[in-house]
Amino acid sequence: MAFGAHADDVELSCGGTIIKMGASGRRTGVVALTRGELATRGTPEIRAAEFDEAAKIMGLAIHKMLDVPDGRIEVSWDNKLKIIREIRAQKPRIVFAPYWADRHPDHEETSHLVREAAYLAGLVKLDTGQEAWRPHRVIFYQARFDFTPSFIVDISDHHDRKLEAILAYKSQFLRPDPVEPGGQETQLSKPGFLERINARDRLNGARIGVQYGEAFLVREALRLEDPAEFFGPWCLETVP
Repeated sequence: MAFGAHADDVELSCGGTIIKMGASGRRTGVVALTRGELATRGTPEIRAAEFDEAAKIMGLAIHKMLDVPDGRIEVSWDNKLKIIREIRAQKPRIVFAPYWADRHPDHEETSHLVREAAYLAGLVKLDTGQEAWRPHRVIFYQARFDFTPSFIVDISDHHDRKLEAILAYKSQFLRPDPVEPGGQETQLSKPGFLERINARDRLNGARIGVQYGEAFLVREALRLEDPAEFFGPWCLETVP
């Protein structure tokens, strides 16, 4: 389950990985904390329809918008409970959240909210009328700012679908004309924005010797049972 402050955050940052996991048979989902009511372009109704279309392209099992106020995401108890209820309802083994350093305050707050809620969701005495459930791992995805990745996922075979899901947000990308009165051109609507996303994915792919990749960060050390198996078939070849 991937959490974002707004619809399209996940698609831009780790959409290829979510698509890849779904294609391998895993159950995937995306939760947007807000309805995007303060967005420069698009209305909440437009954003919701685009969110639905992107979910179909990504093959999500579930997708949902919560009612946290856009521009006012705060690490509050009420907001933690909203996320705890979603985690307990869906029981994800892995939760994705935005990296905690970002230009947009909503993204930073979402990072802290999801991390704290993922832990609290496992407390049996915290009563929401649901079974307690704690995800095995919270993984942070790359958004505005770079970080030294804990790992990079090869999304080469799924990058085209990632772009298709991004372009489902027609109000946001590659459309210089406003879609409603008072709309303005933004960095997202300029042609160069998606090229920056492609360039980042190519750079991450180059780091692991593939065409496209997405970078992730975890706060804990990663446990490996067998380094040779982890690093691939070449390490497992029998030396004559």
